[in-house]
Amino acid sequence: MTITLSESEQEALLEFSIQLAKDAGAVILQGSKSIRQELGSGIDSKKNSVDLVTEWDVKVEEIVQDAVRAKYPNFGFIGEESSSKGLRPELTDDPTFCVDPIDGTTNFVHGFPFACISIGVIYQRRPLIGVIFNPFLDQMFSALKGHGAFLNLTTRLPLSAPCPLPSLSSAVIGVEWGHYRSKEIVDKRANSFSRLAGDPNSGVVGGKMVHSMINVGSAACNCALVASGSLDVYWDIGCWPWDVCAGIVLAQESGGFVSGGAHVNHDGDVTEEILYGRKYIVVRTIADTPGESGKEAQKRIVKEFYDTVEDWDPK
Repeated sequence: MTITLSESEQEALLEFSIQLAKDAGAVILQGSKSIRQELGSGIDSKKNSVDLVTEWDVKVEEIVQDAVRAKYPNFGFIGEESSSKGLRPELTDDPTFCVDPIDGTTNFVHGFPFACISIGVIYQRRPLIGVIFNPFLDQMFSALKGHGAFLNLTTRLPLSAPCPLPSLSSAVIGVEWGHYRSKEIVDKRANSFSRLAGDPNSGVVGGKMVHSMINVGSAACNCALVASGSLDVYWDIGCWPWDVCAGIVLAQESGGFVSGGAHVNHDGDVTEEILYGRKYIVVRTIADTPGESGKEAQKRIVKEFYDTVEDWDPK
């Protein structure tokens, strides 16, 4: 029998997710401190940084999964660590948690303060709830479909009134190099970045000369920054659903536009195809102008973006 959620049950689920993120955040801080102490101690250890990150990733995911099983035993659960072991349930209409225990693991190791826990809930095959907690900056981002997005529970997102976005040349864009660094993929990313950054009047064919490209190191944090209005666009190929599920809800509930790769239908509906497609573009809310609605502007930016960058299949 399919599980249905009333409005009050959805709100209770959001509150549960927020508290769970807080609890996990304390463990993330502890883990980051522990890893930096161990790596910096000079003591010979059989564990490298990858082993240590995996250990804390698993620890945080187990905390989350145990809490979910205790409170919502009939809900599905998709987690980064459990999925890496092949334990990924088929997506149904039932509520399903979609969790990245530590998003931004390189930052986590180095103490760069952009690592977070990302807790999403998928319901009827669409992202319903998004909670992203960055314990390093004590920033809690939360959203429930139809109820808006918030920073630290009370400050509505975006943080300031939306403004127009005439073209990519006016944009600050979040991009990443990703974990897979083969020559083919690095070249395609570099070519894309070159056209985004380059000056068309100084020999860069197709150059957009964007204001800046920011490499935050966390897909979830990038989505939260778009929801806040701090980034105009975030684009990536190669992420997984648990990296972006929560951020998708945040972006949408702040008025943002979320879609998949270049060849999907860009109508703002994040279907299962887009969620699992591993190609994502997120555009902040844009103000209406006399000749163009904000949604029309968002779609225009998506088209301009995909006319500029290269495409490839994620590994």
